[in-house]
Amino acid sequence: MKGKWAQGIPPRFFEWVIKGHLAVSERPGGYARNHRKVRRHEELLWLRDQGFTRIVSLLPSPHNLHAYDEADIPATHLPFGPHDEPAAVLPELYARLKGWMADGERVLVHQEELNDRLMGVLAGYLRWSGMIPSGAQAIAVVERILHRQMGSEGRLLVAAAPSLAGHAPEPLGS
Repeated sequence: MKGKWAQGIPPRFFEWVIKGHLAVSERPGGYARNHRKVRRHEELLWLRDQGFTRIVSLLPSPHNLHAYDEADIPATHLPFGPHDEPAAVLPELYARLKGWMADGERVLVHQEELNDRLMGVLAGYLRWSGMIPSGAQAIAVVERILHRQMGSEGRLLVAAAPSLAGHAPEPLGS
């Protein structure tokens, strides 16, 4: 039996968006000045112990990628900074998420912190993939899961989801 610390700790603001397949959190170890190497190590231990097979970093910079390699958790870096155009980044991200989950992977997506932009990315994925037929429903679901309200930046990403390449058609009866 492992000791408490050998099992690690969950990343801050960790939540499942699609239970057992797609999760979200702030950057393992914390963000910017609050980042702690020891905390990052503990959080990566926990993620590995929970069976995560991929971490997707949306940070504009390659921070933490070396730590994911050291923890033996495959990582993908798809930069999505505050000035990046959603149509240039999100179709690739969404297609890759869909493929990874179809292959049975357990994926954690993060940015520096859990904010409106990251909430919008996730709600946009739910809408883009056809899992949730309307933007309002996708927003409500993500707000409920993450226990916070989504602001205008995130709502704009959800609204853009149907216009992105690869968008699933609306379900019948919608």
